[in-house]
Amino acid sequence: MYPLIRNRRLRSSEAVRNMVRETIISPSDFLVPLFVVEGKGIKEEIASMPNYYRLSLDNLTKEVKELWKMGLHSVLLFVKVPDNLKDNSGSEALNENGLMQMAIKTVKNTCPDMLVMTDVALDPYSSYGHDGIVSNGQILNDESVEVLAEMSISHAKAGADFVAPSDMMDGRILSIREALEDEGYINTGIMAYSAKYASAFYGPFRDALDSAPVDIKNVPKDKSTYQMDFANRFEAIRETQMDIEEGADIVMVKPGLCYLDIVREIKNEVDVPVAVYQVSGEYAMVKAAAEKGWLNHDAVVMEQLTAIKRAGANVIASYFAKDVIRIMG
Repeated sequence: MYPLIRNRRLRSSEAVRNMVRETIISPSDFLVPLFVVEGKGIKEEIASMPNYYRLSLDNLTKEVKELWKMGLHSVLLFVKVPDNLKDNSGSEALNENGLMQMAIKTVKNTCPDMLVMTDVALDPYSSYGHDGIVSNGQILNDESVEVLAEMSISHAKAGADFVAPSDMMDGRILSIREALEDEGYINTGIMAYSAKYASAFYGPFRDALDSAPVDIKNVPKDKSTYQMDFANRFEAIRETQMDIEEGADIVMVKPGLCYLDIVREIKNEVDVPVAVYQVSGEYAMVKAAAEKGWLNHDAVVMEQLTAIKRAGANVIASYFAKDVIRIMG
């Protein structure tokens, strides 16, 4: 005798499948990364990230207006700093008239209700391409944290809603939170890159910002002394819990697809929103394979992003955000 319970009844038509679907993607899920450069009239495609661009401030204005109309109401800002402004202490990061500060003001002046998050790390400003100050072959933790706290205050003054420390220095969330409180920015949020792994998937992003570690003597060749070992699981939970205790409002796992087990582990352990960064390498692989005709671009994009949300993500930073709006029609 056949079973009385037939699970396939709930898959029998598109209408039924839509009705009982457990995970729904919407525009409000997305945090849109934007790359900003000096100059005017610049919209230059990033070679390793097809159909993604570096934007000067005038084109940033146009992009923000387009995003808002599409229902994408949150952005994450990154800046490509000219080489002549880079040094080992990240001094340009504290320039009140610097590119990041101007980008924040540009977005807020263009669309005051747009949620603005900002990257807080030294690598775009570092002559060595590291997220902290380099000394005698080491990345200095406490000295770097001091700069990150000042950087966060500068972003808050410019109008940022959230700062997003991506550096993985120890204790930086507490230092940033205390600095913001001391300066009266009690409503400025912190989205901590809590479980950021030393991944090989970041290559195109570093191309976009020219922020890869330099290969010279007495400078660490990679970021493995501060970003997490991708073999580790429990460490991610410990790092995330510490960031929450220090004052993080949102915690992040980065990268995405290879770390969905970590996303679920953290989601099960914490009671704050969890963000996931679907990183540049994940984006580039899909674009390259689709260009070759090896996979269906739109179907894979939706499957990957649904998997990320299904794993527990409340927020998804993704270069596919505009693609998703197009796909969803």
